[in-house]
Amino acid sequence: MCLEGQLSYLKSADPMPMLRPPDVVDVGEQGQVVEIRALNQLAVRFRRGTFLIAARDLRREGTEFSPGR
Repeated sequence: MCLEGQLSYLKSADPMPMLRPPDVVDVGEQGQVVEIRALNQLAVRFRRGTFLIAARDLRREGTEFSPGR
């Protein structure tokens, strides 16, 4: 999965979640889904950590990027 656009913040997928600045994960960076959570939240592992991200903010690898979303 790839991050589709810049988020206002990232929430770590740790047992005690923390908010992180959005520049920890770059737009278009590839990650691996490691867990599916409630309310369309996915735990995605990127190179700098695992974060909870809404499914609507991700796209599958290989699909076209749609800027301005």
